[in-house]
Parts: sequence; structure tokens; C-alpha cells
Amino acid sequence: MVQENFLWGGALAAHQFEGGWNADGKGPSVIDVMTAGAHGVPREIHERIEPDTFYPNHEAIDFYHHYKEDIALFAEMGLKCLRTSIAWSRIFPNGDEEEPNEAGLAFYDNVFDELLKQGIEPVITLSHFEMPLHLAKEYGGFRNRKVIDFFAHFAETVFTRFKDKVTYWMTFNEINNQMDTDNPLFLWTNSGVKVADGENPREVMFQVAHHELVASAKAVTIGKKINPKFQIGCMISHVPIYPYSCDPADIVAAQETMHQRFFFSDVHVRGTYPSYALKEFAREGYHIEMPAEDAAILREGTVDYVGFSYYMS
Repeated sequence: MVQENFLWGGALAAHQFEGGWNADGKGPSVIDVMTAGAHGVPREIHERIEPDTFYPNHEAIDFYHHYKEDIALFAEMGLKCLRTSIAWSRIFPNGDEEEPNEAGLAFYDNVFDELLKQGIEPVITLSHFEMPLHLAKEYGGFRNRKVIDFFAHFAETVFTRFKDKVTYWMTFNEINNQMDTDNPLFLWTNSGVKVADGENPREVMFQVAHHELVASAKAVTIGKKINPKFQIGCMISHVPIYPYSCDPADIVAAQETMHQRFFFSDVHVRGTYPSYALKEFAREGYHIEMPAEDAAILREGTVDYVGFSYYMS
């Protein structure tokens, strides 16, 4: 029996449905330079917006200009919540500005007001593959510790602006996708990072991941100070792992694969690195820069809940 206050809803990301990719002062994001791809044709990451090239998120369903009609349809469907994201580059077009883009903030004011008017609880992700392209190209994305502070500034800005309209937040969407270092799209969309020739992709990923985990923890701490009633979670892509057989080797293989799934949520929830990750760093000779003060930041900024996407049954 489902409780009456159960938040049954749907999920989207700003880049998946808003459109208006350069409207009202919005800057380009890392997803704005990704092509659509097709069956047998992988998506490509371009250095810039190329003319006569189809970038699917540039228009999407044009929610940016039709949010009232679309939210009315969500209400007609009976949604009690809508998970979406705030496009980082709509608020800070380059990512490193001191002052936000007021037009972007006003848009989300209007969206959240409309959702609440229709009885739909907003569940908001801060970073859903929408890092400002400028941060990726000029700073190297989350390779650079400066981006931790840019993210924290973004988080503080939207937490403050929407503190009375949004209760449920998530810091990063599917942050664990980048564990798949064979696919360069994941490090790019998660972190704004490209691996250079000669680099160890997994070592790069763990360094970038550390900076994101610190950024997430900082955001949680900031948010709780702004509104102690905030519920701030993390979010991972989750597919259950089952051993192929009862053979101990299969069971160990399944456990090791689960470690890859849950590394990020382990740090988010516990505020410390799991022993299996530290052992891998030592075993593989990875040099992950972790200033001493980061340990306290991670401990203080643990999440309230774990969200996950589950694409198949």
C-alpha cells in the first residue's frame, strides 16, 4: 500500500528538455557541443558549436518557452514530483562570474512557482551534465580545484534564491558513470575532462572524482546552513550485479564490480574513502592529491539520501 504522501513522479534534466540553449544570457555547456549520434554512430564532442550540425539539446522540446503548458500536462498525468536540474550555465554563463545571470534565476523562479501551483514537488539536481563549457576549456573542468569553489558558489546562489521553493536537492547526477573510463563521453559530461595521450584514464578519473566529492560535500554544508530543512542527496546510476554462479571467483568478481558502482555513494554517505578504494590507489600506484583539510570537508558534508536511476527490470 503506497502512502498518500509518496512522491510519485518523473525525471528530466535541463539539457534534455529545456532547449533555449543560448537564450537570455545562457552560456554554452559541455553538453551543447555533443552531437546526437545514431545507431552505430557514436556521439561526438566538438571543440565549438559547428554550423549545420545537429545538437539535440539546443531545442529539445523547448520547455524554456512552453513550461506552463508542459507542467499542466505533468499535473494531468498525476505527477506529485518532478526531478529536474538547474542548468549551471544558465545561472553562471562562464561558470567563474561573481554575479549570476538574473534572467536565468527568474526562469527557475517561474518554473518552481508553476510546479508548486500544480501541486508538484520540485526535486532539483545541481549538476546534470551541464558544466559551463568555459570551465572545461579554460580550467580543465574538475581537474582543477578552482572549479570546486565555482561549483560551491553556484550551489550557494541557487540554494539562497530557492530556499523557500525547493526542499529536495541532489548534487551530481549519475556521478559514477565516469567509472567507465573506456567511454570518453562520461568523463566529459560528468566532469568536463578529456584524458590526454599517455595519461592513465582511471587515475585521472579518481583525481577528478575526489574534487567532485569535495565540491558535493561543500555544497551540502552550505545548503544546510541556508535552510536546515533541506534534504540534499547524491545520485548514482545503478544496475544490480549478480554473480554468474556460486563459484567463489564469480562471487569475488561480482563484489569487485559492485565496488565500482558504489564507490561514489560510499564516500557521499560515510564521508570517508572505503578501504577497497585506498587499497586500489596503493596497489596501482595512483597519486591522488588529497589535501588534509579535504577529510574534514567530506565528513561534514555527508548526504541525506541516495538517489539512483534504474533503467531495466
